[in-house]
Amino acid sequence: MGLADIEKIAEETGFSGVVQVDRAGEVEFAKAYGLANRTYGVPNTVDTRFGIASGGKGFTALAVLSLVREGKLSLDTTARSLLGDDLPLIAADVTVEHLLTHTSGIGDYLDEEGDWEADDYVIGAVHELTTTEAFLPLLDGIPTKFKAGERFGYCNGGYVVLALLAERASGQGYHDLVRDRVLDPAGLTRTGFPRSDELPVDAAVGYLDGCDRSNVFHLPVIANGDGGIHTTAGDMSKFWRALFAGPDAEVVTRPRHDVPEESLRYGLGFWLHQTDDTVILAGYDAGASFKSTHDPHTGTTTTVLSNTSPGAWPIARALMS
Repeated sequence: MGLADIEKIAEETGFSGVVQVDRAGEVEFAKAYGLANRTYGVPNTVDTRFGIASGGKGFTALAVLSLVREGKLSLDTTARSLLGDDLPLIAADVTVEHLLTHTSGIGDYLDEEGDWEADDYVIGAVHELTTTEAFLPLLDGIPTKFKAGERFGYCNGGYVVLALLAERASGQGYHDLVRDRVLDPAGLTRTGFPRSDELPVDAAVGYLDGCDRSNVFHLPVIANGDGGIHTTAGDMSKFWRALFAGPDAEVVTRPRHDVPEESLRYGLGFWLHQTDDTVILAGYDAGASFKSTHDPHTGTTTTVLSNTSPGAWPIARALMS
């Protein structure tokens, strides 16, 4: 895919965001489009920070695996062993590995198989969601969908439960765990967890599809285990290089499940190409869309970040073709 193709798609779709392609850390293409803040006319730049929705699940998985390496958790640790009396509808045999691979079968507060759109008000009292423990009322009382290990069923709530288990196993808050164990070792200085109602000047405001209304009432105040961390295209390139230079790449990228409805496979927190070794993080939320892919053989990374709900997908699909 050439530069003219990206430009054509960006113009046709009114793309707002950043596209970057690099090979082994050398940037081959990087360009920003549209506005980070429409009220004040602030343009996006290649260094603008964007929320990446479910792309954050990969960061959660790596934080959890760091605790596994230390023996504070294992893939066989049951959720119940750390939940105690909390979330009683989670079955006794659900393990950390089930949660990481979306095979836990637990009920989901944000069910991907439900009849809702990204811009709907589906979470509830988002202003209360500043800590992992604050999610407990939201996660509670949702019936099990299927028996643990029976099949793949993408589960956002499962990754919040993982964040909760990591906190209880380590005695450290989820956001600090990710910073200390994933972001800082990889040198991701532009990646973190800003409050949605207090975004830094270099972060893009997320906008609902087709209007200038922001997503501030649609997502948690502070992102948690199931996604929403903010990052830049440059930091994503650093992230992939650090991942494949570290101890967890083989573990997270080993295929655990075929997901034919997505024409993909799944590892631990990471999507995998159906037939080759390309690794993928992707996310889609109210006012955010994101896809970043990495080919470990060529060292090529493509990252598309957008501050609109569907904005990243046309360019991301073209880059993957």
